[in-house]
Amino acid sequence: MARLEIILGDITRQDVDAIVNAANCSLLGGGGVDGAIHRAAGPELLAECRRLHGCETGKAKITGGYRLPARHVIHTPGPVWHGGGYGEEELLRSCYRSCLELASENGCETVDFPSISTGVYRFPLDKASRIAVGTILDYLEEHPEIRRVRMVCFDERTKAWYDRALEELT
Repeated sequence: MARLEIILGDITRQDVDAIVNAANCSLLGGGGVDGAIHRAAGPELLAECRRLHGCETGKAKITGGYRLPARHVIHTPGPVWHGGGYGEEELLRSCYRSCLELASENGCETVDFPSISTGVYRFPLDKASRIAVGTILDYLEEHPEIRRVRMVCFDERTKAWYDRALEELT
């Protein structure tokens, strides 16, 4: 049975089939989770990302994990929050769905996500956590090939919001 877990940790240290990178549209590295993943994976990740020619917000692309314990990195540019009237919620849902679809297509049984768009992109954590948890749970109902998904939260505040969302939606 597929399960969703919420943990506190460093996504760059997770030994799983795939970790998700909260990327920018260039896929060429940046700050936050994106920069940490690129630094930990090494220059080979950047070289492969250059060949992908970017990615649209809400979509996803997959690469190798290189020096990371994860076998793959799934890159998804999340939406920047502009108040909620610009399709931000559906774009965030699409990020999670697109990543899970790529995981399924590439034989990934274990997938770890960061909290997409809740850092410098300012997506409200209460909304983002419910969207993420709901989208993941819906996908897992129909896709038993994915054994486990984890939300890897960087701090206690973020973890508390995801724990609350999981409790409300299960």
